Amino acid sequence: MSLARFTTLQVGGPAASLETATTEPELLALAEGLDPDEEWLVLGGGSNVLVSDEGFDGTVVRVATRGIVQLPAPAGSVRLRVQAGHPWDELVAHTVAEGFSGIEALSGIPGSTGAAPIQNIGAYGQEVGASIESLDFYDVEAGRVRRMPVAELGLGYRTSVFKRGLRGVVLSVTFVLAASSSSASSSGLSAPVAYGQLATALGVAVGERMPLQQVRDTVLRLRASKGMVLDPADPDSVSAGSFFTNPIVTERAARALPSSAPRWQVEPDAPDLVIPLDPAALAQEGADAGTGVYSRGPAPAEYHVKLSAAWLIEQAGVRRGFSLPGSTAAISSKHTLAIVNRAGTSGRASDVAELARFVQGRVLAEFGVQLHPEPVYVGF
Repeated sequence: MSLARFTTLQVGGPAASLETATTEPELLALAEGLDPDEEWLVLGGGSNVLVSDEGFDGTVVRVATRGIVQLPAPAGSVRLRVQAGHPWDELVAHTVAEGFSGIEALSGIPGSTGAAPIQNIGAYGQEVGASIESLDFYDVEAGRVRRMPVAELGLGYRTSVFKRGLRGVVLSVTFVLAASSSSASSSGLSAPVAYGQLATALGVAVGERMPLQQVRDTVLRLRASKGMVLDPADPDSVSAGSFFTNPIVTERAARALPSSAPRWQVEPDAPDLVIPLDPAALAQEGADAGTGVYSRGPAPAEYHVKLSAAWLIEQAGVRRGFSLPGSTAAISSKHTLAIVNRAGTSGRASDVAELARFVQGRVLAEFGVQLHPEPVYVGF
Protein backbone atom coordinates (compact mmCIF):
# COMPACT_ATOMS: atom_id res chain seq x y z
CA MET A 1 0.00 0.00 0.00
CA SER A 2 1.31 3.44 -0.94
CA LEU A 3 2.47 5.56 1.98
CA ALA A 4 1.40 8.71 0.11
CA ARG A 5 -2.10 8.44 1.60
CA PHE A 6 -0.61 8.65 5.09
CA THR A 7 1.55 11.76 4.56
CA THR A 8 0.57 15.41 4.28
CA LEU A 9 2.79 15.83 1.20
CA GLN A 10 0.77 13.03 -0.47
CA VAL A 11 3.85 11.49 -2.08
CA GLY A 12 5.71 8.26 -1.46
CA GLY A 13 5.78 4.66 -2.62
CA PRO A 14 4.73 1.47 -0.83
CA ALA A 15 6.10 -0.12 2.34
CA ALA A 16 7.24 -3.72 2.37
CA SER A 17 4.99 -4.19 5.41
CA LEU A 18 2.48 -1.82 7.02
CA GLU A 19 1.02 -2.51 10.47
CA THR A 20 -1.50 -0.21 12.18
CA ALA A 21 -2.09 0.01 15.95
CA THR A 22 -5.30 1.55 17.25
CA THR A 23 -4.80 0.74 20.95
CA GLU A 24 -1.83 1.02 23.28
CA PRO A 25 -1.59 -2.78 23.80
CA GLU A 26 -1.56 -3.25 20.02
CA LEU A 27 1.14 -0.61 19.69
CA LEU A 28 3.25 -2.19 22.42
CA ALA A 29 2.92 -5.62 20.80
CA LEU A 30 4.08 -4.22 17.45
CA ALA A 31 6.97 -2.40 19.14
CA GLU A 32 8.07 -5.57 20.90
CA GLY A 33 8.21 -7.31 17.52
CA LEU A 34 10.66 -4.82 16.00
CA ASP A 35 14.20 -6.04 15.39
CA PRO A 36 16.90 -3.53 16.40
CA ASP A 37 19.10 -4.84 13.59
CA GLU A 38 16.53 -4.24 10.84
CA GLU A 39 15.07 -1.16 9.18
CA TRP A 40 11.65 -0.02 10.39
CA LEU A 41 9.72 3.22 10.55
CA VAL A 42 7.22 4.62 13.03
CA LEU A 43 4.61 6.79 11.28
CA GLY A 44 2.18 9.08 13.07
CA GLY A 45 0.37 11.89 11.28
CA GLY A 46 2.85 11.88 8.39
CA SER A 47 3.28 15.64 8.56
CA ASN A 48 7.04 15.72 8.94
CA VAL A 49 8.22 13.07 6.54
CA LEU A 50 9.24 12.79 2.88
CA VAL A 51 8.89 9.23 1.59
CA SER A 52 10.70 8.39 -1.64
CA ASP A 53 8.83 7.34 -4.77
CA GLU A 54 10.32 3.86 -4.34
CA GLY A 55 8.79 3.60 -0.88
CA PHE A 56 10.30 1.92 2.16
CA ASP A 57 11.77 -1.59 2.10
CA GLY A 58 10.92 -2.41 5.68
CA THR A 59 8.20 -2.47 8.29
CA VAL A 60 6.12 0.65 8.93
CA VAL A 61 4.31 0.88 12.26
CA ARG A 62 1.43 3.30 11.86
CA VAL A 63 0.38 4.79 15.21
CA ALA A 64 -3.38 5.45 15.25
CA THR A 65 -4.05 5.26 18.99
CA ARG A 66 -6.29 7.86 20.64
CA GLY A 67 -7.24 8.95 24.12
CA ILE A 68 -6.77 11.60 26.81
CA VAL A 69 -6.80 10.72 30.52
CA GLN A 70 -6.67 13.33 33.26
CA LEU A 71 -4.39 12.39 36.16
CA PRO A 72 -4.20 13.75 39.73
CA ALA A 73 -2.34 17.07 39.89
CA PRO A 74 -1.61 19.88 42.39
CA ALA A 75 -4.09 22.74 42.63
CA GLY A 76 -3.77 25.20 39.76
CA SER A 77 -2.42 22.63 37.32
CA VAL A 78 -3.62 19.66 35.33
CA ARG A 79 -1.87 16.49 34.17
CA LEU A 80 -2.95 14.77 30.98
CA ARG A 81 -1.73 11.40 29.69
CA VAL A 82 -2.28 11.36 25.94
CA GLN A 83 -1.97 8.42 23.56
CA ALA A 84 0.82 8.80 21.01
CA GLY A 85 -1.47 8.60 17.99
CA HIS A 86 -3.92 11.23 19.21
CA PRO A 87 -4.03 14.04 16.63
CA TRP A 88 -2.08 16.97 18.02
CA ASP A 89 -4.52 19.72 17.15
CA GLU A 90 -7.40 17.75 18.65
CA LEU A 91 -5.43 17.71 21.91
CA VAL A 92 -4.88 21.48 21.73
CA ALA A 93 -8.57 22.07 21.02
CA HIS A 94 -9.47 19.91 24.03
CA THR A 95 -7.16 21.82 26.38
CA VAL A 96 -8.49 25.18 25.21
CA ALA A 97 -12.10 24.05 25.66
CA GLU A 98 -11.30 22.84 29.18
CA GLY A 99 -9.47 26.04 30.15
CA PHE A 100 -5.98 24.50 30.33
CA SER A 101 -3.15 26.77 29.14
CA GLY A 102 0.38 26.07 27.91
CA ILE A 103 0.04 24.72 24.36
CA GLU A 104 -2.60 27.03 22.84
CA ALA A 105 -0.03 28.78 20.62
CA LEU A 106 0.73 25.37 19.08
CA SER A 107 -2.74 25.24 17.52
CA GLY A 108 -3.04 24.03 13.94
CA ILE A 109 0.21 22.05 13.84
CA PRO A 110 -0.51 18.79 11.99
CA GLY A 111 0.71 15.43 13.19
CA SER A 112 0.36 13.23 16.23
CA THR A 113 0.99 13.79 19.93
CA GLY A 114 3.73 11.17 20.08
CA ALA A 115 5.68 12.94 17.36
CA ALA A 116 5.53 16.32 19.13
CA PRO A 117 8.45 15.70 21.55
CA ILE A 118 10.55 13.99 18.87
CA GLN A 119 10.61 17.23 16.90
CA ASN A 120 10.11 19.43 19.99
CA ILE A 121 7.51 21.30 18.00
CA GLY A 122 7.23 25.03 18.58
CA ALA A 123 5.44 28.08 17.25
CA TYR A 124 4.51 31.60 18.27
CA GLY A 125 6.66 31.63 21.39
CA GLN A 126 5.78 28.19 22.79
CA GLU A 127 7.60 24.86 22.60
CA VAL A 128 6.00 21.59 23.55
CA GLY A 129 8.91 20.65 25.80
CA ALA A 130 7.91 23.31 28.30
CA SER A 131 4.65 21.44 28.98
CA ILE A 132 5.86 17.83 28.95
CA GLU A 133 6.30 15.99 32.25
CA SER A 134 7.31 12.60 30.86
CA LEU A 135 6.60 10.05 28.17
CA ASP A 136 6.31 6.27 27.99
CA PHE A 137 8.71 4.87 25.41
CA TYR A 138 9.43 1.36 24.21
CA ASP A 139 13.20 1.17 23.81
CA VAL A 140 13.83 -1.34 21.03
CA GLU A 141 17.53 -1.72 21.84
CA ALA A 142 16.85 -2.38 25.54
CA GLY A 143 13.68 -4.38 24.89
CA ARG A 144 11.63 -2.64 27.58
CA VAL A 145 9.26 0.24 28.30
CA ARG A 146 10.87 3.30 29.84
CA ARG A 147 9.15 6.20 31.55
CA MET A 148 11.35 9.11 30.48
CA PRO A 149 11.08 12.42 32.37
CA VAL A 150 11.44 15.53 30.25
CA ALA A 151 15.01 16.04 31.49
CA GLU A 152 16.03 12.83 29.71
CA LEU A 153 14.56 13.83 26.36
CA GLY A 154 17.43 16.13 25.35
CA LEU A 155 15.04 18.67 23.89
CA GLY A 156 16.42 21.53 21.84
CA TYR A 157 15.47 23.55 18.80
CA ARG A 158 13.60 20.97 16.66
CA THR A 159 15.60 18.11 18.15
CA SER A 160 15.60 15.46 20.88
CA VAL A 161 17.41 12.27 21.90
CA PHE A 162 15.20 10.43 19.42
CA LYS A 163 16.54 12.44 16.49
CA ARG A 164 20.05 11.78 17.78
CA GLY A 165 19.75 8.01 17.60
CA LEU A 166 17.52 6.63 20.38
CA ARG A 167 15.32 4.10 18.57
CA GLY A 168 11.92 2.98 19.71
CA VAL A 169 8.24 3.83 19.87
CA VAL A 170 6.55 6.56 21.91
CA LEU A 171 3.48 5.04 23.57
CA SER A 172 2.05 8.07 25.38
CA VAL A 173 2.99 11.57 26.56
CA THR A 174 2.12 13.17 29.91
CA PHE A 175 1.66 16.94 30.00
CA VAL A 176 1.41 19.42 32.86
CA LEU A 177 -0.65 22.51 32.03
CA ALA A 178 -2.02 25.44 33.97
CA ALA A 179 -5.68 25.11 34.98
CA SER A 180 -8.10 28.02 34.88
CA SER A 181 -8.95 29.42 38.30
CA SER A 182 -12.48 30.04 37.08
CA SER A 183 -15.22 27.43 37.22
CA ALA A 184 -16.12 28.45 33.67
CA SER A 185 -13.44 26.93 31.46
CA SER A 186 -14.36 29.21 28.58
CA SER A 187 -13.03 32.17 30.55
CA GLY A 188 -9.58 30.65 30.96
CA LEU A 189 -6.62 32.83 30.05
CA SER A 190 -3.63 31.88 27.95
CA ALA A 191 -0.04 31.73 29.05
CA PRO A 192 1.68 35.11 28.60
CA VAL A 193 1.84 35.86 24.88
CA ALA A 194 5.52 35.47 24.03
CA TYR A 195 5.76 36.19 20.30
CA GLY A 196 5.61 39.62 18.70
CA GLN A 197 3.62 38.66 15.59
CA LEU A 198 0.97 36.92 17.70
CA ALA A 199 0.80 39.83 20.15
CA THR A 200 0.31 42.25 17.27
CA ALA A 201 -2.44 40.13 15.77
CA LEU A 202 -4.16 40.03 19.16
CA GLY A 203 -3.69 43.77 19.68
CA VAL A 204 -1.80 43.36 22.97
CA ALA A 205 1.73 43.75 24.27
CA VAL A 206 4.09 40.80 24.60
CA GLY A 207 3.61 39.28 28.05
CA GLU A 208 -0.12 39.89 28.31
CA ARG A 209 -2.65 37.09 28.68
CA MET A 210 -5.72 36.68 26.51
CA PRO A 211 -8.72 34.34 26.44
CA LEU A 212 -7.57 30.89 25.37
CA GLN A 213 -10.04 30.56 22.52
CA GLN A 214 -9.09 33.95 21.14
CA VAL A 215 -5.42 32.98 21.11
CA ARG A 216 -6.22 29.68 19.40
CA ASP A 217 -8.42 31.33 16.78
CA THR A 218 -5.75 33.95 16.06
CA VAL A 219 -2.99 31.35 15.72
CA LEU A 220 -5.14 29.29 13.35
CA ARG A 221 -5.83 32.39 11.27
CA LEU A 222 -2.11 33.27 11.12
CA ARG A 223 -1.13 29.73 10.18
CA ALA A 224 -3.87 29.50 7.54
CA SER A 225 -2.61 32.72 5.94
CA LYS A 226 0.70 30.89 5.43
CA GLY A 227 -0.86 27.66 4.20
CA MET A 228 0.19 25.94 7.42
CA VAL A 229 -3.21 24.51 8.39
CA LEU A 230 -4.35 21.35 6.64
CA ASP A 231 -7.25 22.30 4.38
CA PRO A 232 -8.48 20.26 1.39
CA ALA A 233 -9.48 23.53 -0.28
CA ASP A 234 -5.99 25.04 0.04
CA PRO A 235 -3.37 23.57 -2.34
CA ASP A 236 -0.64 25.32 -0.34
CA SER A 237 -1.38 23.04 2.63
CA VAL A 238 -0.23 19.94 0.72
CA SER A 239 3.18 20.20 2.31
CA ALA A 240 5.29 19.09 5.24
CA GLY A 241 4.99 22.50 6.87
CA SER A 242 8.22 24.45 7.20
CA PHE A 243 10.69 22.46 5.11
CA PHE A 244 13.85 23.97 6.60
CA THR A 245 14.82 24.77 10.16
CA ASN A 246 16.09 28.23 11.00
CA PRO A 247 19.89 27.85 10.96
CA ILE A 248 21.83 28.53 14.14
CA VAL A 249 25.32 29.95 13.60
CA THR A 250 27.97 31.64 15.68
CA GLU A 251 27.74 35.36 16.29
CA ARG A 252 30.92 35.77 14.26
CA ALA A 253 29.35 34.06 11.25
CA ALA A 254 26.15 36.08 11.59
CA ARG A 255 28.15 39.30 11.55
CA ALA A 256 29.07 38.61 7.91
CA LEU A 257 25.43 38.82 6.82
CA PRO A 258 23.72 42.03 5.70
CA SER A 259 22.56 44.18 8.59
CA SER A 260 18.95 43.70 7.43
CA ALA A 261 19.10 39.95 8.07
CA PRO A 262 16.82 39.01 10.99
CA ARG A 263 18.63 37.23 13.79
CA TRP A 264 18.05 36.31 17.41
CA GLN A 265 20.42 35.45 20.21
CA VAL A 266 19.87 31.91 21.48
CA GLU A 267 22.66 31.71 24.06
CA PRO A 268 22.31 32.64 26.82
CA ASP A 269 18.58 31.96 26.98
CA ALA A 270 17.22 35.06 25.27
CA PRO A 271 15.49 33.86 22.06
CA ASP A 272 13.62 37.12 21.50
CA LEU A 273 16.65 39.41 21.76
CA VAL A 274 17.62 40.76 18.35
CA ILE A 275 21.40 40.88 17.95
CA PRO A 276 22.65 44.42 17.20
CA LEU A 277 25.31 44.05 14.52
CA ASP A 278 25.54 47.63 13.33
CA PRO A 279 28.90 49.43 13.84
CA ALA A 280 27.67 51.59 16.72
CA ALA A 281 26.43 48.56 18.64
CA LEU A 282 29.67 46.69 18.06
CA ALA A 283 31.62 49.69 19.32
CA GLN A 284 29.48 49.78 22.45
CA GLU A 285 30.35 46.13 23.05
CA GLY A 286 34.03 47.01 22.79
CA ALA A 287 34.58 45.48 19.36
CA ASP A 288 36.09 47.02 16.26
CA ALA A 289 33.28 47.56 13.73
CA GLY A 290 35.45 46.39 10.85
CA THR A 291 37.10 43.31 12.28
CA GLY A 292 34.87 42.38 15.18
CA VAL A 293 37.96 42.12 17.39
CA TYR A 294 37.37 43.18 20.97
CA SER A 295 39.85 45.88 22.01
CA ARG A 296 38.62 46.67 25.54
CA GLY A 297 39.31 43.63 27.67
CA PRO A 298 38.48 40.03 26.85
CA ALA A 299 35.71 39.23 24.41
CA PRO A 300 32.48 37.97 25.93
CA ALA A 301 31.79 34.28 25.52
CA GLU A 302 30.68 33.74 21.95
CA TYR A 303 26.96 33.27 21.69
CA HIS A 304 24.96 31.65 18.95
CA VAL A 305 22.50 33.31 16.65
CA LYS A 306 19.34 31.96 15.05
CA LEU A 307 18.79 33.18 11.49
CA SER A 308 15.58 33.34 9.48
CA ALA A 309 15.56 30.58 6.87
CA ALA A 310 12.68 32.31 5.07
CA TRP A 311 14.65 35.55 4.77
CA LEU A 312 17.73 33.71 3.47
CA ILE A 313 15.66 31.87 0.86
CA GLU A 314 13.92 35.00 -0.37
CA GLN A 315 17.13 37.03 -0.48
CA ALA A 316 18.80 34.21 -2.42
CA GLY A 317 16.26 34.86 -5.18
CA VAL A 318 13.78 32.05 -4.55
CA ARG A 319 10.30 33.54 -4.51
CA ARG A 320 6.91 32.25 -3.43
CA GLY A 321 5.35 30.04 -6.09
CA PHE A 322 8.73 29.19 -7.66
CA SER A 323 9.00 25.82 -9.37
CA LEU A 324 11.69 24.10 -11.41
CA PRO A 325 10.74 23.35 -15.05
CA GLY A 326 8.55 20.26 -15.33
CA SER A 327 8.41 19.75 -11.57
CA THR A 328 5.35 18.71 -9.58
CA ALA A 329 6.76 20.54 -6.53
CA ALA A 330 6.82 24.26 -5.86
CA ILE A 331 7.53 26.81 -3.18
CA SER A 332 4.25 27.70 -1.47
CA SER A 333 2.55 30.82 -2.80
CA LYS A 334 1.94 31.85 0.82
CA HIS A 335 5.18 31.02 2.64
CA THR A 336 8.74 30.66 1.37
CA LEU A 337 9.61 27.97 3.92
CA ALA A 338 7.07 25.46 2.62
CA ILE A 339 7.53 23.14 -0.36
CA VAL A 340 4.20 21.94 -1.71
CA ASN A 341 3.09 19.10 -3.95
CA ARG A 342 1.06 20.68 -6.76
CA ALA A 343 0.04 17.43 -8.47
CA GLY A 344 -1.80 15.46 -5.79
CA THR A 345 -1.48 11.71 -6.31
CA SER A 346 0.62 12.37 -9.43
CA GLY A 347 3.22 14.25 -7.40
CA ARG A 348 6.76 12.97 -7.12
CA ALA A 349 8.86 12.86 -3.98
CA SER A 350 11.94 13.18 -6.17
CA ASP A 351 10.68 16.59 -7.31
CA VAL A 352 10.29 17.74 -3.71
CA ALA A 353 13.81 16.59 -2.89
CA GLU A 354 15.22 18.22 -6.04
CA LEU A 355 13.61 21.57 -5.22
CA ALA A 356 14.91 21.34 -1.65
CA ARG A 357 18.46 20.79 -2.97
CA PHE A 358 18.07 23.74 -5.31
CA VAL A 359 17.01 26.02 -2.44
CA GLN A 360 19.89 24.79 -0.29
CA GLY A 361 22.33 25.45 -3.11
CA ARG A 362 21.08 28.99 -3.68
CA VAL A 363 21.33 29.92 -0.01
CA LEU A 364 24.75 28.32 0.36
CA ALA A 365 26.09 30.12 -2.71
CA GLU A 366 24.66 33.49 -1.67
CA PHE A 367 25.32 33.47 2.08
CA GLY A 368 27.53 30.49 2.90
CA VAL A 369 24.82 29.09 5.17
CA GLN A 370 23.70 25.47 4.95
CA LEU A 371 19.96 24.94 5.39
CA HIS A 372 18.86 21.67 6.96
CA PRO A 373 15.56 19.98 6.03
CA GLU A 374 13.06 19.60 8.84
CA PRO A 375 11.19 16.55 7.48
CA VAL A 376 12.64 13.07 7.87
CA TYR A 377 13.74 11.60 4.53
CA VAL A 378 12.60 7.98 4.13
CA GLY A 379 13.84 5.61 1.43
CA PHE A 380 16.26 8.06 -0.17
